[in-house]
Amino acid sequence: MSKFIFITGGVVSSLGKGIIASSVGRLLRNRGLSIFMQKLDPYINVDPGTLSPYQHGEVYVTDDGAETDLDLGHYERFTNQSLTKLSNITSGRIYQNVIKKEREGKYLGKTVQVIPHITNEIKEHIKKAAKNSGADVIITEIGGTVGDIESLPFLEAIRQIRRELGEENTLFIHTVLLPFLPSSGEMKTKPAQHSVKELGSLGIQPDFIVLRSEKNINKDIRDKISLFCDVNIEHVFVCKDVEIIYEVVLELAKQKLDEQICSHFKLETAPLDLSNWELLIKNIKNLKQQVNIALVGKYVSLHDAYLSVSEAIKAAGYKLGIKTNIIWINSEDVNEGNVFGMLKDADGIVVPGGFGQRGTEGKIVTLKYARENNIPLLGICLGMQLMAVEFARNVLNLKDANTIEFDENTSNPVIHLLPNQYKGIDLGGTLRLGAYELELKETSKVFKYYKRFPLSERHRHRYEFNNEYISSFINNGMQITGINPKIKLVEVIELDNHPFYVGCQFHPEFKSRPNHAHPFFLSLVESAFKFKK
Repeated sequence: MSKFIFITGGVVSSLGKGIIASSVGRLLRNRGLSIFMQKLDPYINVDPGTLSPYQHGEVYVTDDGAETDLDLGHYERFTNQSLTKLSNITSGRIYQNVIKKEREGKYLGKTVQVIPHITNEIKEHIKKAAKNSGADVIITEIGGTVGDIESLPFLEAIRQIRRELGEENTLFIHTVLLPFLPSSGEMKTKPAQHSVKELGSLGIQPDFIVLRSEKNINKDIRDKISLFCDVNIEHVFVCKDVEIIYEVVLELAKQKLDEQICSHFKLETAPLDLSNWELLIKNIKNLKQQVNIALVGKYVSLHDAYLSVSEAIKAAGYKLGIKTNIIWINSEDVNEGNVFGMLKDADGIVVPGGFGQRGTEGKIVTLKYARENNIPLLGICLGMQLMAVEFARNVLNLKDANTIEFDENTSNPVIHLLPNQYKGIDLGGTLRLGAYELELKETSKVFKYYKRFPLSERHRHRYEFNNEYISSFINNGMQITGINPKIKLVEVIELDNHPFYVGCQFHPEFKSRPNHAHPFFLSLVESAFKFKK
């Protein structure tokens, strides 16, 4: 029987529950246990696919095509484990499922209510993840903050699961903030106490508490939390801000969090071995060289919008022993007159994915500048599509070349929709999503870094390279080095006689891990370092 860990948060949002959940997953995996991770989000959107990055940061995509919360990126990077559609569900999806069942007569004329119908649907989702994964431990993060009205059904559902399965099979971890007041020089525990009291009023008494703070937390404060929140002192853990997020694993290991979890569940496991993780942290702290990578996008004021991209850039540096300094550049600010000044310190450039026309002309100026000045550049998804548009305009001299996403009437649609592609009014879930096969030519600049075959990469886009232009591109120096072998869609383009000017239709950042950097980012950072020298 699977064991269930539920992680909740109190006092404020954005506490880092996802990092703590990920760290728990890493610790348990390093004890030899199999795990499966979930994020339950209380918002009414069916999934985050149509949300602005300003709302929830990036949309993370799984192999099986689920558009999910960015916390799943943390889960996969920390645990080096691929997740599925069962790893993320929202209130919107839960209500959609229940209403569908009601319309189909599944409830036999009963009045459909939050309890038991909504809570049963939530429990069914959690238990289905356990059944399908067969994991020893299911780690479920409840989004939002205790006290939010929209998260009440999720909290009631996990309360019921404890009643059904018992304390020996369930574990509640509550994460709370301890604010520091500079005026009094004190760290305040009262908000944490109120948060635990609020949780208790819903029928949930946390087994463990994780204290989040920017300052050190002494034993007196831990004793106070233990007393007032009715939690054993050995179950009160501290998670102080760290320079490198992956250090949280080591900090919680020092406090024997994994040991206490196994003790609670009465699990016999192998001893914890974090030697590989310790080596990773050591490497990160001892990077000898540096390069500057410019990330040119329209959401750069919110770094979470490109979280997986920035982590993938850093991971490539970890592997190569190079510290990667990311220069965040708003593409809306870039034009022909200032592009040199904006990019003069860049040793390499990433033009990431996105949707919509805003900021695209600045990206095209950036691409032209990198192409003409031999600056290493990686274009991802829309970045690759704009590489094709820029090349068509300025090399093939097709001045009105464009993607039909921005100009449906262009006479040179180098990026278009396939003839049989969906053209309805719904936007959610209508993209090419998830993992698709990739056939990569050995002449590709990134081929040498791939260690496993056959290849597959994760996608999230609607428009495709127009194959009618392949010959013109190849004849003028833009090679097609990657295709989908089944449907013959262009996946990778690369410029001849350039140190590194590569575009990919997929999102390589979703398969990057801190200790397993992705080949595309390895090639970019290596080329950027050579360019700098």
